[in-house]
Amino acid sequence: MKNLGSMLRQFQDMQESMESARKAMAAVEVEGTSGGGMVTVRLNGQSEMLSLDIDPSIVDPGEVDVLEDLVRAAHADARAKVEQELASRIGSLLPPGLSPFGN
Repeated sequence: MKNLGSMLRQFQDMQESMESARKAMAAVEVEGTSGGGMVTVRLNGQSEMLSLDIDPSIVDPGEVDVLEDLVRAAHADARAKVEQELASRIGSLLPPGLSPFGN
């Protein structure tokens, strides 16, 4: 029974550490770019978009599909950076083989 109590305490400590890391992630901001910096997306640590900046020189009504692709690429770049930051903060708290993203 002593081992069970110790395991429960370790689990509680891990939960507290993960919650602390999640709160810290709320303050994180990352920036993703595409098109050589012509499109920039800023996300917070919860992958919520904070801003989207588009260089006016690439706004061409005849090429909206290109602009859409650049926005998606910038968002994907920023989201990958959020996931990398989260993994570095929370990943070390998890048992081997367990991902903070559930995959």
